[in-house]
Amino acid sequence: MNRLITLMLMCAGLALAGCNTIAGAGKDIESGGEKVQDTARDVQQKM
Repeated sequence: MNRLITLMLMCAGLALAGCNTIAGAGKDIESGGEKVQDTARDVQQKM
């Protein structure tokens, strides 16, 4: 029984860590997209 509980807690910990990693990656990708939009806007204004 103790092994089962330990396994379940470990799986829950990994799942939570994975969610934080995905959220962080999403923020990084969003930031990169905003930089591309800003650059495109600057080029368009110069034309």
